[in-house]
Amino acid sequence: MNRKILSQEIIDTCLEMNELGLNQGTSGNVSVRYSDGMLITPSGVPYKKLIPEMIVFVDQSGCFEDGKVPSSEWHFHLACFKARPDLNAVVHNHAVNATAVSILNHNIPSLHYMAAVTGTDHVPCIPYSTFGTEALAESVTAGIQESKAIIMQHHGMIAMEVNLEKALWLANEVEVLAKLYLKVRSIQEKVPVLSAEEMQTVLGKFKFYGLKSE
Repeated sequence: MNRKILSQEIIDTCLEMNELGLNQGTSGNVSVRYSDGMLITPSGVPYKKLIPEMIVFVDQSGCFEDGKVPSSEWHFHLACFKARPDLNAVVHNHAVNATAVSILNHNIPSLHYMAAVTGTDHVPCIPYSTFGTEALAESVTAGIQESKAIIMQHHGMIAMEVNLEKALWLANEVEVLAKLYLKVRSIQEKVPVLSAEEMQTVLGKFKFYGLKSE
């Protein structure tokens, strides 16, 4: 796809992410696979001020264009694309409920069959590492290989899918699961979950379920 069109899709995804209440200010970031690397949001620019020319290209080696500074989280975005060649878009945000669960350092279990949107039966929480570091990128690599959506301890969430539309949809579904998890835990500490056998059945059905997107 044309770079300018992809860059505008990144901007539109960022704006919709904030409109959905999944993110605040400039804290999140979005990327898409492109050429031999990725296109990613720049560092510190409010989404409403973004234009396609500001979106940054980063190659597989981590080199980026002169005069442009990518998001400080570019390391883990690039790690995602290397770890999951089957997926092409990454949405990262600090959605309140998912981030609250990350502070608890809990996985989101199979309390609802929609956990299967991740491609597994839960949303894993990976250990804390300082933002923007290779250490965090390494943890993200392990997590994203397990699940298309992960939460990062004391940080936020990552959702990865075949395109930007589906990645944003997945991020929203994870935030709903996190909200359900916190609500149930406010009533009782032990959260009821679906059995492993049932989740395997659901995962089979999910091969034909989910947002229909080109």
